[in-house]
Amino acid sequence: MNLTGWKERLFQRYLIWSCRREKIRRYLRDSLPSLPLPDPVDRRSVRVGALQVKLELCKSPIAFADLVHRRVKEAYEAGARLVVFPEYLNLLLFGMLPGIEELEKDYSTGIAAIAKNEQQEQTDVISLPDLFRFMTPAVQPLIFTTFSALAASYHLYIMAGSYTIADQGAIVNRAYLYDPKGELIGYQDKIHLLPVEEEWKIKRGKIFNVFESALGRLAMPVCMDATYFETFRILEERGAEIVMLPIANLEAYNYWLALRGIWPRVQESLLFGVKSALVGSIAGLTFTGRAGIFAPLELTSNRDGVLAEVDCFDNEALAIADLNLDSLHELRCSHPWRDHNPALYRRYFPQVYKR
Repeated sequence: MNLTGWKERLFQRYLIWSCRREKIRRYLRDSLPSLPLPDPVDRRSVRVGALQVKLELCKSPIAFADLVHRRVKEAYEAGARLVVFPEYLNLLLFGMLPGIEELEKDYSTGIAAIAKNEQQEQTDVISLPDLFRFMTPAVQPLIFTTFSALAASYHLYIMAGSYTIADQGAIVNRAYLYDPKGELIGYQDKIHLLPVEEEWKIKRGKIFNVFESALGRLAMPVCMDATYFETFRILEERGAEIVMLPIANLEAYNYWLALRGIWPRVQESLLFGVKSALVGSIAGLTFTGRAGIFAPLELTSNRDGVLAEVDCFDNEALAIADLNLDSLHELRCSHPWRDHNPALYRRYFPQVYKR
């Protein structure tokens, strides 16, 4: 089955019309509060919120806007100045596709057959990359309008999560960051891919970005990017203070396996980490995780590196914590075993990575 027939093209135009900016902006204008400007940011106490989002199919763009609004309001009422959404948030929008329940059954059957190393006829099943590409013209204006309006209304920095979308013919896994005026500060494409993302032919990002903000210097690598030490060393060298990590772990939950990501990276590089998580199932894929906020051991009351972490790995939740950026910089300057050896790096790293 393909998505290029006249019926599919007509439905895509309907999706684009349903998600048009004017409609979403008008709806949110009527439902968002008018709030006073917050006090100036105190670098000694920056409150951040890491969201755990349960994967549920939104049948309309309004349903998606309502879900996102509810979670932003929840974090705002907890005092957050920065709110972080998870990876693959566009999967919620598959609910707008007619017959999605049958499509899910097709994918579940296909994935089960692959797991058993059996042959599976896939000629009538639309590929996920095709769906990503098909929905991009509708998804982009919806997320841009929704998160811009929410950030401006609640005077928050919002990392809007990541989305698999088409960009100049390729599929990318891209996270977006908005400021309290509702402006898009920038984006980050995922650089380290899962095997299934390789199969989907997702295009890798090429650079790690660091963004200046009133909250400090922010970065947002995506999920698997945190599995590798180099990612956080690069971000640290580029001046990052708070690293936001949207995840959607495609695996059964295992506490020790989950530790391979942001916790050790925070200890190695001495910065703050804010991890959001997508949990739940769709199309035969099950995602697990635990949203949390992490710091160097010395900056946590229990000396465990955890400022806040939700209790569950498969349901909706919110982690909230205060970050002291002044204390972070004091620790960086006085840490007993912190050492850099740039002469050694210059000598060996170019040959190692070239090889």
